Amino acid sequence: MTDAVGSIDMPDAEDETPESKKKTRKGGKRGKKGPLGRLALFYRQIVAELRKVVWPTRHQLTTYTTVVIIFVVIMIGLVTVIDYGFQEAVKYVFG
Repeated sequence: MTDAVGSIDMPDAEDETPESKKKTRKGGKRGKKGPLGRLALFYRQIVAELRKVVWPTRHQLTTYTTVVIIFVVIMIGLVTVIDYGFQEAVKYVFG
């Protein structure tokens, strides 16, 4: 049986190529260093990532903080009202 590409019984390419049969090195750069070298590399990578971060300005930070505090206060009020409603409903049903 054949399809538009070719025979189903005969695959077009082998699964393993000669390049994939080569042995790969274990560890790379990290494999040669001791525990202190790996720890230093880890901290260098942390510093490099933190340099990429776009930090908010003071104005943005105060705006975001204010929005979060207002949202939390609103949610506390909402949960309090719902809790009070359930409390009164339970008192009404069970006496």
